[in-house]
Amino acid sequence: MKHRTARIEQLMSQGVHDGVYPGAVWAVGDATGPHTHGAVGVLDPDEPAAPMLRDTVFDAASLTKVLAVWSCVGTFWEEGKLDLDAPLGTYWNEVDSHPIGAVTARQLLTHTAGVPLRAQLRSLYGTDPQDIRDGVLHEALHRPPGEAVEYTDRAALVLGFLAEHLSQRPLDRLSTERIWRPLEMESTRFGPLPTAIAARCAPTELDNETNIHLKGVAHDFSARLLGGVCGIAGVFTVLDDLVRFLRHLLNPAPATGRVGFGHRWIKESLRLQTGLLTPRRGFFWHPAPGTESAEDVWVHYGFTGTAMWISPERDRWAVLLTNKLRLTRDREPLAELRNGFRVVAFA
Repeated sequence: MKHRTARIEQLMSQGVHDGVYPGAVWAVGDATGPHTHGAVGVLDPDEPAAPMLRDTVFDAASLTKVLAVWSCVGTFWEEGKLDLDAPLGTYWNEVDSHPIGAVTARQLLTHTAGVPLRAQLRSLYGTDPQDIRDGVLHEALHRPPGEAVEYTDRAALVLGFLAEHLSQRPLDRLSTERIWRPLEMESTRFGPLPTAIAARCAPTELDNETNIHLKGVAHDFSARLLGGVCGIAGVFTVLDDLVRFLRHLLNPAPATGRVGFGHRWIKESLRLQTGLLTPRRGFFWHPAPGTESAEDVWVHYGFTGTAMWISPERDRWAVLLTNKLRLTRDREPLAELRNGFRVVAFA
């Protein structure tokens, strides 16, 4: 274990030295808890006296899709309230007469629904949240469902709207009640964050309107348009909360227990669902790059620099949180470090 920790510390420190990110925090463990964890670098290169810490708050970006949408959808499936293969229009009147009404939840979860790939919500629908919702749910499909695997933020946006419809609750309240509070993820919440919490947040990209790096406000513009709460992005979290979440995935309570999704949903999600279509997908999780499906290492990334891996077969999870977006949009340097981290973590 000491050897693994030393290798990870060296790898993460190299990322700071090479300007891949200002800083990072990480942990690796199993169902019992972390085996190793650490932090390197600073929150912001303009403020070198503020180090990255274990309780640094991160803009989770697309991890929102798993922490909120995937998890909440799983509760409805576990409870028998959602048929993954039924067209959405059969139980959702709002989309019944529109093209997306023929799409299924399974197709959205595997990015095979054929929904439009464009994510520029403001240029397409304006700035009114209801107009955006109507535009997303009523627009024509990009291609027939089931024809291709094409990653699009809209899949999570639609599923977030679906979860709100099924629960008659906004997504932030639903996620808190069904997932985060039962798992004692006390620092996980949708933004914008209160000032005191935002002070502990790792900054992301420069906001052109204010000329200030975003802290406590979602980097994702679609999330900001929708008030900070949507299926695409908007969640802020800390390392320890993600540890609690991933430990649950390895040792879930029964669906009738504290948390509404359990072993059945996790097992269904962490298997290949896309047949011969590529890239291969489970439900919002996908096999980690550089691994084969038999290795059972699944990953989900966030654009801001976040990532988490899970392997039930190996009884192991890993988390790597960075704010690389504070420095660059270039994905390749971080992709190399993530793969190196995964190799060490799951060796």
